[in-house]
Amino acid sequence: MDVMEAIRKRRSIRAYKNEPISDEILQKLLTAGQLAPTGNNKQPWKLIVVRDPEMRKKINDACAQDFIGDAPVILVACSSKEPKDMNTTIVVDHITLVAVAEGLGSCWIRSFDEAKIKELLDIPEEIHVVCLLPIGYPAENPEMPERKPLSELVSYEKY
Repeated sequence: MDVMEAIRKRRSIRAYKNEPISDEILQKLLTAGQLAPTGNNKQPWKLIVVRDPEMRKKINDACAQDFIGDAPVILVACSSKEPKDMNTTIVVDHITLVAVAEGLGSCWIRSFDEAKIKELLDIPEEIHVVCLLPIGYPAENPEMPERKPLSELVSYEKY
Protein backbone atom coordinates (compact mmCIF):
# COMPACT_ATOMS: atom_id res chain seq x y z
CA MET A 1 0.00 0.00 0.00
CA ASP A 2 1.46 3.38 -0.90
CA VAL A 3 1.39 6.36 1.45
CA MET A 4 -1.50 8.18 -0.27
CA GLU A 5 -3.64 5.04 -0.12
CA ALA A 6 -2.94 4.70 3.62
CA ILE A 7 -3.85 8.37 4.11
CA ARG A 8 -7.09 7.91 2.17
CA LYS A 9 -8.03 4.75 4.11
CA ARG A 10 -7.20 6.02 7.61
CA ARG A 11 -10.26 6.52 9.81
CA SER A 12 -10.86 7.01 13.51
CA ILE A 13 -11.80 3.51 14.64
CA ARG A 14 -13.91 3.21 17.76
CA ALA A 15 -14.71 -0.53 17.68
CA TYR A 16 -12.10 -3.28 17.68
CA LYS A 17 -12.11 -7.04 17.16
CA ASN A 18 -10.96 -9.20 20.06
CA GLU A 19 -7.80 -10.16 18.16
CA PRO A 20 -4.23 -9.60 19.37
CA ILE A 21 -1.60 -7.69 17.40
CA SER A 22 1.49 -9.77 16.73
CA ASP A 23 4.84 -8.71 18.16
CA GLU A 24 6.16 -8.44 14.60
CA ILE A 25 3.49 -5.95 13.53
CA LEU A 26 3.78 -4.01 16.79
CA GLN A 27 7.53 -3.66 16.24
CA LYS A 28 6.87 -2.39 12.72
CA LEU A 29 4.54 0.29 14.12
CA LEU A 30 7.04 1.32 16.78
CA THR A 31 9.84 1.49 14.22
CA ALA A 32 7.69 3.78 12.06
CA GLY A 33 7.45 6.10 15.06
CA GLN A 34 11.18 5.85 15.73
CA LEU A 35 11.88 7.01 12.16
CA ALA A 36 9.72 10.14 12.47
CA PRO A 37 11.54 13.46 12.17
CA THR A 38 11.86 15.74 15.20
CA GLY A 39 13.12 19.30 15.55
CA ASN A 40 16.92 19.29 15.82
CA ASN A 41 16.64 15.50 16.08
CA LYS A 42 15.92 15.92 19.82
CA GLN A 43 13.46 12.99 19.89
CA PRO A 44 11.68 14.33 23.01
CA TRP A 45 9.10 11.56 23.01
CA LYS A 46 8.50 8.19 24.60
CA LEU A 47 5.79 5.63 23.92
CA ILE A 48 4.34 3.35 26.56
CA VAL A 49 2.86 0.15 25.09
CA VAL A 50 -0.07 -1.11 27.16
CA ARG A 51 -1.33 -4.62 26.39
CA ASP A 52 -2.44 -5.78 29.84
CA PRO A 53 -6.27 -6.01 29.84
CA GLU A 54 -6.61 -4.75 33.43
CA MET A 55 -4.43 -1.72 32.76
CA ARG A 56 -6.30 -1.00 29.51
CA LYS A 57 -9.54 -0.99 31.52
CA LYS A 58 -8.06 1.44 34.06
CA ILE A 59 -6.87 3.72 31.26
CA ASN A 60 -10.31 3.49 29.67
CA ASP A 61 -11.85 4.63 32.97
CA ALA A 62 -9.62 7.74 32.90
CA CYS A 63 -10.98 8.77 29.49
CA ALA A 64 -14.13 10.42 28.21
CA GLN A 65 -14.69 7.59 25.69
CA ASP A 66 -15.63 4.04 26.62
CA PHE A 67 -14.13 2.08 23.70
CA ILE A 68 -10.43 2.64 24.37
CA GLY A 69 -9.92 -0.40 26.58
CA ASP A 70 -11.41 -2.66 23.89
CA ALA A 71 -8.34 -2.22 21.68
CA PRO A 72 -5.68 -4.91 22.22
CA VAL A 73 -2.97 -2.24 22.44
CA ILE A 74 -3.00 1.30 23.75
CA LEU A 75 0.00 3.48 22.98
CA VAL A 76 0.52 6.31 25.44
CA ALA A 77 2.53 9.02 23.68
CA CYS A 78 4.57 11.20 26.03
CA SER A 79 6.80 14.23 25.58
CA SER A 80 9.42 15.95 27.68
CA LYS A 81 8.62 19.25 25.93
CA GLU A 82 4.96 20.31 26.12
CA PRO A 83 1.47 18.80 26.22
CA LYS A 84 0.83 19.38 22.50
CA ASP A 85 4.34 18.66 21.25
CA MET A 86 4.32 18.51 17.45
CA ASN A 87 7.30 16.16 17.39
CA THR A 88 5.30 13.55 19.26
CA THR A 89 2.25 14.01 17.05
CA ILE A 90 4.40 13.32 13.98
CA VAL A 91 5.54 10.08 15.63
CA VAL A 92 1.93 9.06 16.27
CA ASP A 93 0.86 9.98 12.74
CA HIS A 94 3.60 7.76 11.27
CA ILE A 95 2.27 4.92 13.43
CA THR A 96 -1.35 5.46 12.36
CA LEU A 97 -0.44 5.24 8.68
CA VAL A 98 1.63 2.07 9.04
CA ALA A 99 -1.22 0.63 11.12
CA VAL A 100 -3.59 1.17 8.18
CA ALA A 101 -1.13 -0.57 5.84
CA GLU A 102 -1.13 -3.54 8.27
CA GLY A 103 -4.94 -3.75 8.34
CA LEU A 104 -5.21 -2.09 11.76
CA GLY A 105 -7.23 0.87 12.95
CA SER A 106 -6.60 3.50 15.59
CA CYS A 107 -8.10 6.64 17.08
CA TRP A 108 -6.33 9.72 18.42
CA ILE A 109 -7.46 10.42 22.00
CA ARG A 110 -6.84 13.78 23.68
CA SER A 111 -9.73 13.73 26.15
CA PHE A 112 -8.44 12.03 29.29
CA ASP A 113 -7.51 12.67 32.90
CA GLU A 114 -3.76 13.22 32.48
CA ALA A 115 -3.06 13.07 36.22
CA LYS A 116 -4.79 9.69 36.44
CA ILE A 117 -2.94 8.33 33.38
CA LYS A 118 0.37 9.52 34.84
CA GLU A 119 -0.43 7.88 38.17
CA LEU A 120 -1.44 4.58 36.55
CA LEU A 121 1.70 4.36 34.41
CA ASP A 122 4.28 5.91 36.78
CA ILE A 123 4.92 8.79 34.37
CA PRO A 124 7.16 11.46 35.94
CA GLU A 125 5.59 14.82 36.78
CA GLU A 126 7.68 16.76 34.23
CA ILE A 127 6.58 14.50 31.35
CA HIS A 128 3.42 15.32 29.39
CA VAL A 129 0.93 12.82 28.00
CA VAL A 130 0.35 14.10 24.46
CA CYS A 131 -2.25 11.55 23.39
CA LEU A 132 -3.47 7.99 23.68
CA LEU A 133 -3.70 5.75 20.64
CA PRO A 134 -5.81 2.61 20.91
CA ILE A 135 -4.85 0.23 18.08
CA GLY A 136 -6.49 -2.96 16.86
CA TYR A 137 -8.22 -4.75 14.04
CA PRO A 138 -11.31 -2.69 13.11
CA ALA A 139 -14.75 -4.06 13.92
CA GLU A 140 -16.28 -1.20 11.91
CA ASN A 141 -15.69 0.50 8.58
CA PRO A 142 -16.73 4.14 8.93
CA GLU A 143 -17.17 6.35 5.89
CA MET A 144 -14.73 9.17 5.32
CA PRO A 145 -16.12 12.40 6.74
CA GLU A 146 -16.75 15.12 4.19
CA ARG A 147 -13.71 17.27 3.52
CA LYS A 148 -13.63 20.91 2.54
CA PRO A 149 -12.39 21.56 -1.00
CA LEU A 150 -8.70 22.44 -1.34
CA SER A 151 -9.71 25.90 -2.57
CA GLU A 152 -10.98 26.66 0.96
CA LEU A 153 -7.92 25.22 2.67
CA VAL A 154 -5.01 26.29 0.50
CA SER A 155 -3.81 29.63 -0.82
CA TYR A 156 -0.71 30.44 -2.81
CA GLU A 157 1.92 33.06 -2.04
CA LYS A 158 -0.26 34.90 0.53
CA TYR A 159 -3.01 34.07 2.99
